[in-house]
Amino acid sequence: MQVARKSVVVTGGASGLGAATVKLFSSLGARVLIADIDVVGGAALEKELGTTAIFCQTDVTSEASVMSAVDAAIKKHDALHVLVCCAGIAPAEKLVGRKGVHSLAGFWRAVDVNLIGVFNAMRLAAAAMTRNAPNPDGERGVIVNTASIAAFDGQIGQCAYAASKAGVIGMTLPASRELAQFGIRVATVAPGVFDTPMTAVMPESVRTSLTRQVPFPQRFGPPEEFAALALHIVENTMINGEVIRLDGGLRMPPR
Repeated sequence: MQVARKSVVVTGGASGLGAATVKLFSSLGARVLIADIDVVGGAALEKELGTTAIFCQTDVTSEASVMSAVDAAIKKHDALHVLVCCAGIAPAEKLVGRKGVHSLAGFWRAVDVNLIGVFNAMRLAAAAMTRNAPNPDGERGVIVNTASIAAFDGQIGQCAYAASKAGVIGMTLPASRELAQFGIRVATVAPGVFDTPMTAVMPESVRTSLTRQVPFPQRFGPPEEFAALALHIVENTMINGEVIRLDGGLRMPPR
């Protein structure tokens, strides 16, 4: 599927990996809806990109909010062909630490945003995609989800985060199997350490330590490299039901 003139929704599209995806897809002629809870960032990106993108304030944990975003994309662009899920949070809390036991609310929040939020967007977008006319390959839509290498190599303090991202990975194959009958593909990217607002707040000593653990290249990944992979997944019809690590060969240590 070529993204030119296709309707695309990017959750978490106002910053980080999502914003880079919005910018790349828009530059190639896609009609993008920026779905994000961040009004200031979303409106600024919409203004920057002009007519190629629109912003819709979206809470991925809310059925009504995501449905509004999907409806807005269809109303503006007559269809929905691609969903890229980038919305997420990265909490850190030990099961038992100096501050006490891990909060149940914190675990629920991680799962609510990172896992249920992806499921919510995926199911509503897929329902819209089933109404598309198939292309010559029989394809109606593509869904690209974002997990993390923490799903495989979760560190100390990442029980909630790792579990939520592992859930996204666990949905990938069954979702692709279910949606195959409609010509809708599903794939997941599991990024390593990327230069996003989540990692920007880390102390420089921590950032340096992380990059030294990456075999090659020893640096943070720029969001544009994530966007490039998301684009390739959309364009390569054989990528389906797959989880792709994007991490420079990094395998995270316990801490």
